[in-house]
Amino acid sequence: MENFSFKKLLVWQKGMTFAEKCLDITETLKGHYRLIEQLEAAAASVPQNIAEGEGRISVKENINYLYISRGSLYESITVLNLLYYKNLISKETLDEQETIAIEITKMISALITQKRKQIM
Repeated sequence: MENFSFKKLLVWQKGMTFAEKCLDITETLKGHYRLIEQLEAAAASVPQNIAEGEGRISVKENINYLYISRGSLYESITVLNLLYYKNLISKETLDEQETIAIEITKMISALITQKRKQIM
């Protein structure tokens, strides 16, 4: 059986961890259903877009999906901040997710830089 190459990417693995923790957070919340749905969708989109980009033939398309993934990460952090401002999550929870997100952002940026070199 052939394995999916994206599963070997550390950035995808960390994206999955980030998304899983965001889902853990949403399971504890009541009300604010639209924000919960938005966080779930944006957080899940981080590893999904990394994977979808890896499935593309074109390097330019792959890079585009990495940009989308990074945007979804920023969107997730914004929703987490809103939840913190509304005292629905702790500062510790926010800080933990932001730390992971910063690491993922750096990894995505490095991957974009690496892939850009392939098309130059």
